[in-house]
Formats: sequence, structure tokens, C-alpha cells
Amino acid sequence: MTAATFAAVFVALYVGHTVGDHWVQTHHQACAKGGPGWAGRLACGRHVATLTLTKAVVLVPVVLVLGLEVGLLGLVLGLGVDAVSHYWADRRSTLKRLADVCGKREFYELGTPDHAAHPVTATGAPAATLGTGAYALDQSWHMLWLLAAALLIAAV
Repeated sequence: MTAATFAAVFVALYVGHTVGDHWVQTHHQACAKGGPGWAGRLACGRHVATLTLTKAVVLVPVVLVLGLEVGLLGLVLGLGVDAVSHYWADRRSTLKRLADVCGKREFYELGTPDHAAHPVTATGAPAATLGTGAYALDQSWHMLWLLAAALLIAAV
């Protein structure tokens, strides 16, 4: 494994992640993936499948054009670990429980009406925000696992 291979793989996975999580994910998947029962599980599964495919579509040309030495086992393990961790977090209740355990509940609720100091409009209604604590924790969780995936892909 070289540092350059790891760096190139991580950048490709990061780009694939942002495209897949924001452009490829459907509105239905985004709204339903944290829901209860099989409907929520299936919506999350479809999101993770299209997200993983997007990461692979971005990664393959990077590997080919740069002549990176990555093995099939590393690709399967890396993308697999990333997919499982993404599914786990995107079911929402799991990440919320982790935030609670880590003492991050107030930050998790930041930017939502559940937060004690949530922003309001002049009429007192909840005001829209550009982001939430839940989104920031979600994305940082995904970045951690993208790092693990890049290490597996580059090293195995």
C-alpha cells in the first residue's frame, strides 16, 4: 500500500459519497430510510445500494487512470464495510442512540424544533436552518468509515 493509493481512493470515495448521498438519493429514500418496519429498511437499503454503486462508478476510473494497485478483496471489503456502516447510521434511531450515549443529544437536536434554543421566525414558528447537528454527526460518521474503507481498499 502506498500513501498515494490511499489518498486517491479516499478522495474518490469522498466524491462518490457526496454525489451519492445528495444527488443520487431519491426524495423518497431520504424521507423513508429512517422509518419503522420494512418500508424504512427497504428505503435505506435502496439508498445504500445506489450510494455504493455511485462510489464504485467514481472509484473505478480513478483506479484505472492512475494505475492504482487495488485488489478485488480490498474493494469488496472496503465498500462492504462502508455500506454496512452507512446503513446503520441512516436508519437514524441508531445514530441518535449513539449521540445520546456520547452526550451529544443537544448537538444532535441543534437546528431542529426539538432543540431548546431552536431558531424561530418573527411569528414564533420554527425557522429553517441550513443544517442540523444530526446531519453533521451523520456526515462525520460517514467520513470515519470512508477512511476505514480507503485503508482496506488500499491495503488488502
